[in-house]
Amino acid sequence: MRKKSSFELAIVENVKRLRKQNNKSQTYLAMILDVSDGYIGQIESLNSGSMYSYDQLNKIAKDLNCSPKEFMPENSLNFD
Repeated sequence: MRKKSSFELAIVENVKRLRKQNNKSQTYLAMILDVSDGYIGQIESLNSGSMYSYDQLNKIAKDLNCSPKEFMPENSLNFD
């Protein structure tokens, strides 16, 4: 099973941090993305290769009233 790269993990962690800062649950994200709660759990899991699409990141940014750029790491990362 493919695992997330360090770049993908950084994106997931940034989404998760902003989600929590805005008091949004995994269930809420699932609702706005029209996916299951379990899918969001998979994305936030370190052991799963599941990842947000660009369109999903855009929807999350729109809902959180931020730029999708806020989900990206501040600096480039080394390859795994």
